[in-house]
Amino acid sequence: MKLGYTIVYVPDVAQSLAFFERAFGLRRRFLHESGTYGELDTGETTLSFAAHALGEMNFPGGHVHAHSSPLPLGFEIALLTDDVAAAHARAIAAGARELAAPAARPWGQTVSYVRCPDGILVELCTPVAG
Repeated sequence: MKLGYTIVYVPDVAQSLAFFERAFGLRRRFLHESGTYGELDTGETTLSFAAHALGEMNFPGGHVHAHSSPLPLGFEIALLTDDVAAAHARAIAAGARELAAPAARPWGQTVSYVRCPDGILVELCTPVAG
């Protein structure tokens, strides 16, 4: 097995793509003409967004809408960077909400957390020294 992609269900796919481009400097790979599915180029594994309408079609019992949940979901997207403080500031300037300011962890990693306008929890972190 190999992780192919991660799909996050969001209220507006184009807005989520645009936010991730502004906030994190990721490049758009694809936006379907229907506007219900899009992808970012994140390396070998793709970060994708799909409209809640597709989620409702795929999950007849419903699903949690991250943007309307008062708390972040128990799931995060981690983005690696050599400069967490700068990445954190850029995300906040683009409209993310700070959940935890950049801080050094005992294992040698610097980490911060932001919540995107569509409710996605993003960890900004330096690579783990290994």
